[in-house]
Amino acid sequence: MLRSLYSGISGLRAHQTMLDVTGNNIANVNTTGFKGSSTEFQDTLSQLTQGAAGPQAATGGTNPAQIGLGVRVAAVTTSFTQGSAQTTGKATDMMISGDGFFMTDRGGQQYFTRAGAFGLDAAGHLVGPDGGILQGWMADATGRVNTGAPTTGLVLSPTAMIPARATTGVDVGGNLPSDAAAGTTLQRDIQVYDGNGVARTLSLSFTRSATGWNVAGTDASGATGTGSLAFTNGTQATPGSLTVGGITVALGTVTGYAGSSTVAATGQNGYEAGTLEAFSVGADGSLVGSFSNGVRQAVGRVALARFTNPAGLEKAGESSYTSTANSGTAQVGQAGDAGFGALMGGALEMSNVDLSQEFTNLIVAQRGFQANARIITTSDQVLQELVDLKR
Repeated sequence: MLRSLYSGISGLRAHQTMLDVTGNNIANVNTTGFKGSSTEFQDTLSQLTQGAAGPQAATGGTNPAQIGLGVRVAAVTTSFTQGSAQTTGKATDMMISGDGFFMTDRGGQQYFTRAGAFGLDAAGHLVGPDGGILQGWMADATGRVNTGAPTTGLVLSPTAMIPARATTGVDVGGNLPSDAAAGTTLQRDIQVYDGNGVARTLSLSFTRSATGWNVAGTDASGATGTGSLAFTNGTQATPGSLTVGGITVALGTVTGYAGSSTVAATGQNGYEAGTLEAFSVGADGSLVGSFSNGVRQAVGRVALARFTNPAGLEKAGESSYTSTANSGTAQVGQAGDAGFGALMGGALEMSNVDLSQEFTNLIVAQRGFQANARIITTSDQVLQELVDLKR
C-alpha cells in the first residue's frame, strides 16, 4: 500500500487532536482561572531509502534519501500566562497576580488551582465549588500567624470570637493651658476593660500647681495613682506618666502652651470580647477579620504553592491540578514572597484564552485536516489507477 495513505491518516489524527484542544480552549473561554493549551506536532520515523556517502577522491558525497511516514502529536502544553482581573466585590473571591497556586484539600488529596471562587460552607470552611478546602495558616488569639507550621484548612466561622483584652495602657494627648490659674482642675474620663471584657471608667484629674500640673488617676475598681507634669516653653523635658491599678497612663505628648485646653485620652489597648462580622484579604494573603468590638485583627493567612515546572502539572478536572514527577514538588509560601505573586481580594482571574488566536488555530487545524483528507483521496485515486491497469 502507498505510504502516503498512512501519512494522511496520521495527519487526520494529529489535526483532529489539534481541533479537540482548540475546541476545549474555546469552550472554557469564560472559565475562572482556566489556562489554555496548545498542540505541538513532530514527524514520525522516516524510511531510509539511500544512506549517506562521504566524498571520495574522484566523487563527491551524497546525502541520505528518506521518506517520512507521517506526523504525530508531540505534546499538548498548558500556557500559564496571567489572565485578566474580573472584579466581583465578593470578599471570599481571590485572585493571584503572579505565578502561585491556591492549595486545596478534597477527600485527603491535595490539589492546586488558579480559580479563586471560594465561599463558606456550614462549618465556616473556605471552600471552592468542588468542595475543596482552602489551605493556609490560622492565627492565634493575638493575631499572629506562624507560616512555618504545616498548612491547615482555613475556617471563618460566624461564631468565631476574639477574647477580651485587659487594658494595660492609656494614651493621653492635647494641651494643658499654661495661663490657667493655680488650683484650676480639669477632669477627663476614659473607658477601660478588665480581663473579662467588663468596662469601667478611669478618671484623670489635672490640677494646676505653681510649677506645672499635678495628675491624679482614679479607677472605678478603687485603684489610684498620682504624677506631675512640668513644661519648658510648652514641652516636657521628661515625659510624664502614672500608673493606676496596673494601667500605665502615658502623658509624654501632652503640651503646656497658653490659651488651649484640649487635653484628652486618645486611646487605650483593651477591649471586650467580639464576634467575627466580616473579613478582607490583604495583598500578603492575610485574612483580616472585623469584629463586633471594633477590633480588626488577622484570623488567618492563605498559603500559596509554586512549582519549578508548572507546565508539568496534570489537570485533574474542576479547574484543579495535581503535581507530577516533572512538575517538581510544591514549594509552599505566602503571597508577596518572591515567585508566589500577590493576592487581590474581591476579584477573580479570567481565562487566558485568546479567542482571536484560537479561531486562527481552528482555521489552521481545519485546513490541515482537509489537506490530509485530500492526500487519502489522491492515494485512493492512484490505487484505483493501478487496479484499472488490468482492464
